[in-house]
Amino acid sequence: MEINAITGIIIEESIKIHRDVGPGLLEKVYEELLYYRLTKRGLKVKRQQNIEFIYEEVRMNIDLRYDLMVDDAVLVDIKSKETVPPVEYKVFKTYLRLTKITIGLVINFNVEYLRDGIKRIANNFIDK
Repeated sequence: MEINAITGIIIEESIKIHRDVGPGLLEKVYEELLYYRLTKRGLKVKRQQNIEFIYEEVRMNIDLRYDLMVDDAVLVDIKSKETVPPVEYKVFKTYLRLTKITIGLVINFNVEYLRDGIKRIANNFIDK
């Protein structure tokens, strides 16, 4: 499936969840609900997997985890915060680079209108 189609489904299902349960719940609740809705739609979703971190050709034993990876093509970071600090977008972009995923969505469910809580982030890093 094409990346724009995948991100469209993720956004569509996130909006449905937000309309159904509203803002203010814990991030893990939204993660569980989005995982359920996306797998119900037939997408392959991985949750809370470790990100391999290699430095100077040595695999580091560092616990870095992403929230969701959809169809091995889109990374999703779930938030439920009053505001998302800019540094969290930078961290997420690093996660995209480390996983070699080109597109990701940061979705903050703790907003009145979910469209205000969705940020699409592109990773233009090319591993040579």
